[in-house]
Amino acid sequence: MPLTGLEIYKLLPRTNCKECGYPTCLAFAMKLAAKQAELKECPYVTEEAKAKLEAASAPPIRLVTLSAEGGQIEIGNETVLFRHEKTFYHRPGLLWHLRDSEGAEELKRKASLADAYRADYVGISLGLDGFAIEAASGDPATFAAAVSAVRSVSKKPLILMAPSAPEVAKAGLQAAAGTRPLLYAADSGNWEAMAAVAKEAKVPLAVRSDTLEGLAELTQSIVKAGVEDLVLDPGVSGPSDSLARLTALRRLALRSAFRPLGYPVITFPGRKDPAAETLLAAEHIAKYAGLIVLEAFEPASLYPLMVLRQNLYTDPQKPIQVQPGLYEINSPDAKAPLMVTTNFSITYFAISNEVEGSGWPAWLVVCDAEGMSVLTAWAAGKFDAERITKAVKNSGVKDKIDHQRVIIPGAVAILSGELEEELQGWQIMVGPREAVDIASYLKAMWTN
Repeated sequence: MPLTGLEIYKLLPRTNCKECGYPTCLAFAMKLAAKQAELKECPYVTEEAKAKLEAASAPPIRLVTLSAEGGQIEIGNETVLFRHEKTFYHRPGLLWHLRDSEGAEELKRKASLADAYRADYVGISLGLDGFAIEAASGDPATFAAAVSAVRSVSKKPLILMAPSAPEVAKAGLQAAAGTRPLLYAADSGNWEAMAAVAKEAKVPLAVRSDTLEGLAELTQSIVKAGVEDLVLDPGVSGPSDSLARLTALRRLALRSAFRPLGYPVITFPGRKDPAAETLLAAEHIAKYAGLIVLEAFEPASLYPLMVLRQNLYTDPQKPIQVQPGLYEINSPDAKAPLMVTTNFSITYFAISNEVEGSGWPAWLVVCDAEGMSVLTAWAAGKFDAERITKAVKNSGVKDKIDHQRVIIPGAVAILSGELEEELQGWQIMVGPREAVDIASYLKAMWTN
């Protein structure tokens, strides 16, 4: 039976030294019980306590980090099978598969193009997470040159795919000095050599086998060889075996606490048909890949994958929010209309995009409604006349306009009477219920 947070707390030093990164020993104990922290983070735990806490402290899926100058990818440390049970914590990394046989200049061109790609989604900047560079040539010098070429134009994390020979892997790792890439991949024929290279370089190692039994045998052997940060490649090739095998891995790690398979997963959904690759990659995002290596870099395909990932890995108990305050749209002047809404990001961007697209200059006061949409916030008492009045007055918009008219969402027209009492001297205008109708509403109702 796993230990509870209080049972773990009794075995800790209880000094509240904060050196583990948590404010109290009790907070740290609760994280250990939830499998979201590791016992080694406590510098003062006794050997006797370590023996008792070993099973309780280790996360069911090990946290593995890839890092570079431009950021890092954290995968693993998940605690649930389904997002609604709690939340998913570490979103899978999306990486582009490049080969050293393409030549340094072509690799620079490709990596530079992909590195610069950014997409805005409800105020969140999304992009490719890194590159997987394969030693297709089998030549150490060519592989090192390819890694250097990519690093010269991008600071994103890397996967180094060099299973052919240890000297090729070493050359790539030397070219990636100063970063922490994933070394791919150890299998039943080369695991000893690859484990030695990974251990020396202190980098995580991918492990590949077409069977779960083979993966379990390899991980146990590699851990004994001194490499603890592992990533599993179960060799899935289609929707059916992906769903079956990746779900089995997750269940064995979480429900059965089977340590040999308690590691994040890497997949290669590449297909000749880009649409088929996108569909399979989407399945891998949902069930349950940690790293996804794409053959094609197509913004039209990458964007929906990034949006899907963002939605799945957003805490369902914490809506995406924007900062409350006053926003300017299309360089408004003193005669521009004033509107109010909540700080639910989708609501904000729906309104701002419609107004911006219409060409109307406008002021938008965003009220702090704890990230709820208009109707939800109103029903919860988080978007009422008092809050709207406070937001309008604190925004400073009164000093920027020469009128006293404010447009409220049509869904809360019931607030207009209360607002007239709260905002003395102001004209309360009831706007449309849907953002798409804002342009026609302003054209018909707003006069200077």
